[in-house]
Amino acid sequence: MTSAILRSGLLRSVLRGGSKTSAPAKRQFSSSAHHDVEFEAKEASKWEKITYLGAASCSALAFYCLSKGHHHFDEPPAYPYLHIRNKEFPWGPDGLFEVKEHH
Repeated sequence: MTSAILRSGLLRSVLRGGSKTSAPAKRQFSSSAHHDVEFEAKEASKWEKITYLGAASCSALAFYCLSKGHHHFDEPPAYPYLHIRNKEFPWGPDGLFEVKEHH
């Protein structure tokens, strides 16, 4: 792969008619950019502390909410939209698709 890149660069320079060999441009990657290491360490430390504090506070809130008692109804409230059917089905007491046993 590198030999093909070198050959194409050499071929290009010959076709341009220039006998001078210019150094190829150096590519700059994001990893070569200068960063303030101390600032990044402080930011990482800050977000680590925020994460631990958030996890602890969420756990405490969950423990508090789940430890409180809550009221249970003896029977469910009669909601009008439930449309509870109190009469027999037209096909009898057994389910429609169940195997019916005759006594």
